[in-house]
Amino acid sequence: MKSFVAIDFETANQYRSSVCSVGLVFVENLKIVDTFYELIRPTPNFYCSWATKIHGITYYDTINSLEFPDVWAKIREMIKDFPLVAHNSAFDESCLKAVLDSYGIEHHHNTFYCTCRESRRLFPDLPNHQLHTVSEFLGFHLDDHHNALADAEACAHIAINVFR
Repeated sequence: MKSFVAIDFETANQYRSSVCSVGLVFVENLKIVDTFYELIRPTPNFYCSWATKIHGITYYDTINSLEFPDVWAKIREMIKDFPLVAHNSAFDESCLKAVLDSYGIEHHHNTFYCTCRESRRLFPDLPNHQLHTVSEFLGFHLDDHHNALADAEACAHIAINVFR
């Protein structure tokens, strides 16, 4: 797989539909060609303290942000039919499905791939297979873990190395 979109969501609370930011990294022919980041007003629109502690995003950061349908209208055109790649894709794919369902939007048909699952297969001796561990092992230092764009960028670097 030489072309794909790495995707990462952060959520505001325990509901998978509560995406509050999205990061996308576009890879064509194994080269990063573009990125996209946006804060999103979550649904439901409240923040748990544990979520804010993880990613630093608060209610006040997203109060004037677009809701997901408006963001989806932008990114759907950008991701086209490219495969989507996420580190722990079960989480990100379930967030996408939940937020689409919450707004009654038709599901996407892009294939999801998981860099976490692939790294477990390829690098069984790593101490763990967390995003920052795997990306560092492959030569990419993740400076701003739990920023959706930074995480998508680390995921893209992993995918470039493991899905060749």
